[in-house]
Amino acid sequence: MQITVTVNGAATTHDVEPRRLLVHYLREDAGLTGTNIGCDTSSCGACTVHLNGEAVKSCTVLAVQADGQEVTTIEGLAAADGTLHPMQQAFHECHALQCGYCTPGMVMASISLLDEVPDATEADVREGLEGNLCRCTGYHNIVKAVLQAAGGAQ
Repeated sequence: MQITVTVNGAATTHDVEPRRLLVHYLREDAGLTGTNIGCDTSSCGACTVHLNGEAVKSCTVLAVQADGQEVTTIEGLAAADGTLHPMQQAFHECHALQCGYCTPGMVMASISLLDEVPDATEADVREGLEGNLCRCTGYHNIVKAVLQAAGGAQ
């Protein structure tokens, strides 16, 4: 099937098999490898992107379901001049990563969380990110970064 997906503000059109996952479309067809494949079972959240402004695990969405839709990946967050999105900056400043594998999905999920709960508490952040796994950090600095981006405690 031919699909057209607006990815990070640019229309992309490709022929895809109906069973192709959005994560594979983004990485292999659109050439955006910032979205990571972690588990293919929706357990880890490394593949989290925004579909029409909502966080989704792209390993659970078929590419054909995104036809005519808007997708934002980690590559689409920074400004054209390279200025980081406030969440990316907070992750950097709070050292909220170690190996970095989960980071794109964590950042995307965190932005969506703050869109829904702008005055999030530590408990809100911990609950809101429970679908995204990190095997390195212990989450303390991730929570700290999200709260910093929200303008809360540091």
